[in-house]
Amino acid sequence: MDKKFVFLMIVFFLVFGVFITSTLFNKQIANITRASGAAEPSSQASLIFAWPLTAKVGSKVEVNVIVRNANNSTLEKKQVKLVTDLGLINGSQESILESDKTGKASFVLSSDTAGVANLTAFVNGNIQLSQKISVKFE
Repeated sequence: MDKKFVFLMIVFFLVFGVFITSTLFNKQIANITRASGAAEPSSQASLIFAWPLTAKVGSKVEVNVIVRNANNSTLEKKQVKLVTDLGLINGSQESILESDKTGKASFVLSSDTAGVANLTAFVNGNIQLSQKISVKFE
């Protein structure tokens, strides 16, 4: 075979291989090369849940905060602070925990007095969750 033809065949297959690779693995390559802004918690996407929302005085209420980024992916090892205006969270007025690998931080709320406990959550000390929750103690 002619040397020019062999050279052109090699170039063709190299370019074709790069094209196919970039087409098939475009999303994975974009995730690898993208800047890591996905590790920042989002105050809008993060969630706070409590159960039950109405409890008897002296009983315990489970409160979960799920830390997520703007893409709704959960974030682990983020510091979560939960603050209440009534009752105690894990034995004090406020409590700080680290989110687990599912992005969840679990707290226990209790109150010895009747009323409504308003809960506010903060992530990394300065990002206040836009969602707030109230628990009524009867």
